[in-house]
Amino acid sequence: MTEAVVQDLSRFHTPTGFRGRSAVVVQLWWLAQATLFACSPQFMYGWRNWLLRLFGAEIGKGVLIRPSVRITYPWKLRIGDYSWVGDRVELYTLGAIRIGDNAVVSQYCYLCTGSHDMAAPAFDIFAETITVEDEAWIAAGAFVHPGVTIARGSVIAARSVVRHNTEPYGVYAGTPLAWIRSRVTTAAPSDPIGDAR
Repeated sequence: MTEAVVQDLSRFHTPTGFRGRSAVVVQLWWLAQATLFACSPQFMYGWRNWLLRLFGAEIGKGVLIRPSVRITYPWKLRIGDYSWVGDRVELYTLGAIRIGDNAVVSQYCYLCTGSHDMAAPAFDIFAETITVEDEAWIAAGAFVHPGVTIARGSVIAARSVVRHNTEPYGVYAGTPLAWIRSRVTTAAPSDPIGDAR
């Protein structure tokens, strides 16, 4: 009896235009990111913002992006004013990532806009936009799935896995993600959600 083939990677191909720029521009960005971006001193936020804008990103004023952040395709990235992106964050921009104003993506977070169709033997690739709305905080080490919206003012606790949209001003934690409480209620300042930066 012959077993069914569920995954044949020889049939995989990247759809035309999927990356959003030519192969030359993609390679130029990866080279710039590995050198001019990653090797810049921490305080040179303006330099890194300029580089990202040069490659098509929309970066607001007062944005703080650490040199160890990795961005796959900057032309698919938009960040609003006064937002922070912490050390070793991975912005996997196969699809668009939209980060609003005064939002925080803390260290070691992974925002993953792309994946593969496990039901397709050719392992078809797809991408869906991730949106992080104004005043949201994704704490250290969280993983955000393709297509998710982190609603305005909501908080994702450290090491959580986010597979669905959140509600505004909710505090969420865990795997699977669960609503904990409202952020706007009175809470002790020492609540251990995770490090902001």
